[in-house]
Amino acid sequence: MAISTGDTLPDVNLIRLGAEGPEAVSLTSLTKGRKVVIFAVPGAYTPTCHSAHVPSFIRTKDDFDAKGVDEIVCVSVNDPFVMKAWGEATGASDAGLTMLSDAGSEFTKAIGMDFDAPPAGLIARSKRYAMYAEDGVVKVLQAEENPGTCEVSGGEALLASL
Repeated sequence: MAISTGDTLPDVNLIRLGAEGPEAVSLTSLTKGRKVVIFAVPGAYTPTCHSAHVPSFIRTKDDFDAKGVDEIVCVSVNDPFVMKAWGEATGASDAGLTMLSDAGSEFTKAIGMDFDAPPAGLIARSKRYAMYAEDGVVKVLQAEENPGTCEVSGGEALLASL
């Protein structure tokens, strides 16, 4: 069953590439007492993710800051090395977005947002969505019906719902 508004985010670890290599990031610690936007993509460097979804949050970063959002996190099932390189390639890291890996799909499966699309070579991927959480509780969740579109899950759409 997919996560919904009012649910508490699961206590799982995501991974980022730190100065010493891969390091665990507790989702509970990341969201405790904070306002956090989490958006997820089916895959780094894939067309809609690369040209629409990430850029929408780069464009709206200052507007989210003005609304009191403490952090914007991009989650993908790619490994942390890919997420670091992708953050650099898109300018997301320079813009202040946090790029986190859910390489084992633990978070994605725990919230019921996983899917497979074998013809496209996408296995154990995340559906495209964006959410706003306060203190680990989902306040707004906007998921796309089709992973190839970025309409309700883009930065502007989520911002308009806050």
